[in-house]
Amino acid sequence: MAETFYQKTTTAPASSFDVSLRPPAFSEFIGQEKVKERLLLMIEAAKQRGDVLDHVLLSGPPGLGKTTLANLIARAAGSQLHTTSGPQIEKAGDLAGVLTNLQKGDVLFIDEIHRLHPAIEEYLYPAMEDYRLDIIIDSGPSARSIQLNLPKFTLVGATTRSGMLTAPLRSRFGLVNRLDYYSLEDLAKIIERSAGLLDIAIEPAGAREIGSRARGTPRVANALLRWVRDYAQVKGDGVITGPIADAALAMIEIDSDGLDEMDKRILEAMIYKFGGNPVGLNSLAVAVGEDAATLEEVHEPFLIMQGFIQRTPRGRLALPAAYGKIGAPMPPPPARPEDPQGSLF
Repeated sequence: MAETFYQKTTTAPASSFDVSLRPPAFSEFIGQEKVKERLLLMIEAAKQRGDVLDHVLLSGPPGLGKTTLANLIARAAGSQLHTTSGPQIEKAGDLAGVLTNLQKGDVLFIDEIHRLHPAIEEYLYPAMEDYRLDIIIDSGPSARSIQLNLPKFTLVGATTRSGMLTAPLRSRFGLVNRLDYYSLEDLAKIIERSAGLLDIAIEPAGAREIGSRARGTPRVANALLRWVRDYAQVKGDGVITGPIADAALAMIEIDSDGLDEMDKRILEAMIYKFGGNPVGLNSLAVAVGEDAATLEEVHEPFLIMQGFIQRTPRGRLALPAAYGKIGAPMPPPPARPEDPQGSLF
């Protein structure tokens, strides 16, 4: 149960539940203070010039608020938001349909922008720089190019895999922001705010207990809050206290460090199946019976952040904290070769 529950809360697109908890203004957005400060300054400067906001790239793991920030950018700029994603734009005509429906000052949000097809990306360059779209009609001798002028617009791109973005695309964004994992204090505030919106009785200790296991991610925190609410309703008096939150999360096998069943299987495989030696991502995925992309995007960033594993040129390596977590003895350090007899050194 723990594995299925956790994957849904970390990889599923935003539900109506998530949308209902989104802050309506920057003043209610908790966390990411440096990113907010930069965005607000950029928006204010554009307003003072009477100009359209420059293009913005938001990167970071899933569930940290990239879509929410795109909505807030459009709202703060007084603009209309149009939303699509990289996989939805399959051909040039799809991109043309989106861009030609924009009005001056509109914000176009492209989620998973790293998944744009390279050919589509080429069409996006002049649209971002010169606000024009060059479409090639037909092919061979009858091929012809049509140039469409576009209104000045703002592109907000979001990506969980910034390393997959091409340099030409990245360079066309005026501001690049990376969202970091949230602190426990910020997560506790987010949980208390969400509980207030959902009319859930919660004590500060309960909010901190949930926040400590939310992997630094508001989306996970809100999903766990829903589960703990149900547990408190059935097993308690409806109030989320520290002990109630602890028991509820233990029931779905999320421990005090925020690790779930799959996280522990990953550490166990690295230590026991591969003897603590560096292991490749695909080999590790086969060993734990999980998709390699899910390991890399969902589990690995948190395990690295918490100091359990490390990426090396030879593969993923379990660190001492992983051995302590699993309760396995540390392997002896590799023997150093002795100096040759008679060596002067």
